[in-house]
Amino acid sequence: MQQLFEQTIMGLFDKLFGKKQQQETLDAGLQKTREGFFGKITKAIAGKSTVDVDVLDNLEDALVSADVGIETTVKIIENIELRVAKDKYLNTAELNGILKAEIEALLVKGDADATYENYELPKGHHPHVILVVGVNGVGKTTTIGKLAHNFSLAGKSVLLGAADTFRAAAVEQLTIWSERTGVPIVKREQGSDPASVAYDTVVSGVARNADVILIDTAGRLHNKAHLMDELSKIKKVIQKVIPAAPHEVMLVLDGSTGQNALEQAKHFTAATEVTALTITKLDGTAKGGVVIAIADQFKIPVKFIGVGEKAQDLLVFDGKQFVNGLFSL
Repeated sequence: MQQLFEQTIMGLFDKLFGKKQQQETLDAGLQKTREGFFGKITKAIAGKSTVDVDVLDNLEDALVSADVGIETTVKIIENIELRVAKDKYLNTAELNGILKAEIEALLVKGDADATYENYELPKGHHPHVILVVGVNGVGKTTTIGKLAHNFSLAGKSVLLGAADTFRAAAVEQLTIWSERTGVPIVKREQGSDPASVAYDTVVSGVARNADVILIDTAGRLHNKAHLMDELSKIKKVIQKVIPAAPHEVMLVLDGSTGQNALEQAKHFTAATEVTALTITKLDGTAKGGVVIAIADQFKIPVKFIGVGEKAQDLLVFDGKQFVNGLFSL
């Protein structure tokens, strides 16, 4: 009976998270970005038969306006200029293929670090502790709930820690996800010491033999020094139980805010050692190009992206899949 149950669960998981299904979900989620992106590129090369200085200037403007960012755009344009100089003659029909290859080269660098394929956990330690950071409003707590659901669906035992005690709604929201997914939660009343909640969560996770522990943290950024002190304290108390934890510090960013997401990443990476990124709300925006800028400029692997409201719309990031979704017609 247990084996049949596990087979049923994994069958459902494959149906929701198989490569084909993920690509279809991603294609749908990136529709607005793709339409805006290609609209700008088409305009950049309109009436041109070869890639000349004007085309490159227009392409540069198109990439910047698609929130790819100036620094990353310059890198892409310079590489294309080298290709033009080498080949002497390059027609605009070839430009999409070259541009796709350049973007893919920027994104797939971190694929070796994409340890969560099929929501599998890294080997070599147990439990796996993920400390989740990010400002209020980016979808941080919702992302944790979706992660809990998807890890559970993949057969992992999960424990939630509501260490964002600054905002009562955060604890309530995470509790709702706990009830919805059947995942246990450790929480205290609003205003409690976040480090104490994190400590209790890890102690409970070890006692329960949990596979993965997801800890929510306060989402305020008005005082970088305070943020740094708070996260440092949380890390220290966690390490009293598991010396190597947290194994991941995951920053959640709202992709729909474009360049503002880059600014948030700058603040958080300055305040704490961020090891992974999750970029949410890509389905409702034409600013999905910011994923390229973030991945390139911070050299921190993007592990998950959100392209919809449903839990299965939180996808394990795959650079090649993302580029295919960006360029699919």
